[in-house]
Amino acid sequence: MPTYDYRCNATGEVFEVKHRMNERLSTWGELCEQAGFDPGEIAWDSPVTRLATGGQVVKSSSLGERESSCGAGACGRGMCGMN
Repeated sequence: MPTYDYRCNATGEVFEVKHRMNERLSTWGELCEQAGFDPGEIAWDSPVTRLATGGQVVKSSSLGERESSCGAGACGRGMCGMN
């Protein structure tokens, strides 16, 4: 599951939460349930904001030249992308 950063609007703190790509958390209560946090004194309906983070995407061209880890002929014609 992907990881997303959410900011609690009540405190300004940022929390990392794992959930499905098609889910979006909008309240502190939803965030706490998903992440297993104790909500403390923050109201369950307090809004949270999902932050835009770019650390989850890596372009293959940025990895540079790599030696194949497939072994000779293991992938056929390089279909795994490692050649």
